[in-house]
This record gives sequence, structure tokens and C-alpha cells, in this order.
Amino acid sequence: MRKTLLLLIIAIVYPTACKYNTKIIARDNFEADSLSSIWRTDKFIPGALLLQSEVVRTGEKACKLTLRPGDQIEEEMGTEFERAELREPKSLMAIEDHNYSYSFSLFLPTDFPIVPTRLVIAQWKQNCQDVNCDPDNPVIAVRFDSGVLRITLQVSHERLTIFEQSENILGEWLDFRFNIRFSRENNGQLKVWLNGKEVINYNGITAYSELFSYPVPGYFYFKTGLYRDQMSQPMTIIIDDYSKEELQNLY
Repeated sequence: MRKTLLLLIIAIVYPTACKYNTKIIARDNFEADSLSSIWRTDKFIPGALLLQSEVVRTGEKACKLTLRPGDQIEEEMGTEFERAELREPKSLMAIEDHNYSYSFSLFLPTDFPIVPTRLVIAQWKQNCQDVNCDPDNPVIAVRFDSGVLRITLQVSHERLTIFEQSENILGEWLDFRFNIRFSRENNGQLKVWLNGKEVINYNGITAYSELFSYPVPGYFYFKTGLYRDQMSQPMTIIIDDYSKEELQNLY
């Protein structure tokens, strides 16, 4: 009893002292000869993906996605959207009020277009079982436009920019780690590290509520790659060292 009380006091006064068990949900270093089954293939058109060895973060291979003008998946034909993304399947979706850690590395080549066109290079979407969910924007998104890297949070009609960096990121690996607790209550959490440096430590609402027609509990899926409005230039992104873990408190 006394030991339990002491651990509780430590966790309250020193929250960083809380420890976690980790459960690996998915991991992909893209070393295989074909794309892993942890990814769906319906968010890019044939020919957009290449497992290559010229630019890698670790190991011998990494995933290269190229988006060309006019590349539209079937469900978006005739719209303003173009995309080439990896998406995790429904069976791996995150569950509201659970703790998760996502790690992945992204590389934008030195000749990557610096344009004001809307571009999302990683995102977490809240699953909508009703086509009338509004807004339908990503809850969390990593964006790059006009040479500025941004991380945004949106749980209402208002989008918040919670991190922004204008330094040049082209030709360098971006090592991301996101610790996320999706919640429509104030106990939601978002901690982000970029290249080993903590850049976000946010506590608050991190999910759309049922007022926007999202079901309870919420489910969330991860995507990474290139998702943009139509433009006349191609883009390429390289992805490596992806992992997703569930974090379980020891105390």
C-alpha cells in the first residue's frame, strides 16, 4: 500500500517518471522485395511506388513515392486532388483513449518543388462511418508548402498550427516520433520529436467529437506520402524506418 502510494505521488509530481510497456503493432524498414501487408495500396496509382536502394535511412532499401501531374486514385478522378500515399489498414487503426508511439523517417530531395500548393506528407485521419462527417480534415498533419514545414491539429472547423519551421529541410532525413493519445476530452496528448529534439508537448482535445458525426469510440489511421492539390510539377518523397507501438503504463 505504501509503495503504491509512493509511486502514485512520483507519477503526479514527476510525470516523466511514468514508465511504459511497449507493444509493437507494426514495423517496416522496407527491406523486402515487395510492399508489406501493413500498407494498403489503394492510395497510389500503379508505378508510383518503388522500393529502391539509392537513398536510405538505414539498411539497404527505402520506399520511394513519386507523384506526377494528373495522378489521381479512382475515387478522386476529376477532383482537384492528387496523391501517392501509404495507408495503414483498418485492422491496425488506433483506438481512442489508448497511447501510441509512431516513428518514421522522411526525405525530400534537393530538387523538391518549393511552391505554395497545399501538401500533406504525413497525417492521421479519424475514421468516419458516416459520409456526412464534417469537417473531414486530418486530426494531425505534417505539411510542407512555400518552404515551410508545419504540424497542424484540427478537432473542429478551426485548424491550429502547433509547430512551424522555415529552415531548409531538403536533402536531409527528417526523423519523426509522435506519441499520441487521441481523445475528444481534455486528456488527449501529443508529443513530437524531430531529429531527436522535442518540438511539441500538447495536452488537450485531439479528436473530433460526436457533434461532427464521428462515432464513439474513435478510430484513427495513419498515412504518409504525398497528398496535394493539382499542380504541374512532379514530387518525390522517400520513407524509411516506420514503426507503430502501443504504450501501456506500468504505473
